[in-house]
Amino acid sequence: MDFETYRQDVFRTVRPETPERERLLIAALGLCGESGEVAENVKKALFQGHALETSALRDELGDVLWYFVFLCETAGLTVEEVMEANVAKRRKRYPDGFSSERSRQREDTK
Repeated sequence: MDFETYRQDVFRTVRPETPERERLLIAALGLCGESGEVAENVKKALFQGHALETSALRDELGDVLWYFVFLCETAGLTVEEVMEANVAKRRKRYPDGFSSERSRQREDTK
């Protein structure tokens, strides 16, 4: 599936009359909730002796993606610009790749 098809399908499942304020709230809370389900799946696998449920993980990551795309679009952002800004931030923060030392000495956290 290509991204544009996915993006269009996200909005196929949104009520068009939903006000922007409610869209923002639905998207932010949904993103938090679904991220929590991803974390729960991994937590159970790492700390409670469960097998990693990859099909459930895939489904929850799909829900995270749905809310992420919905939030980006509702806020007037494109996924591409979010990705580009994130890459630029990480390249500035870790110009030679990740290092523990640079992580501890980050100026943007002081």
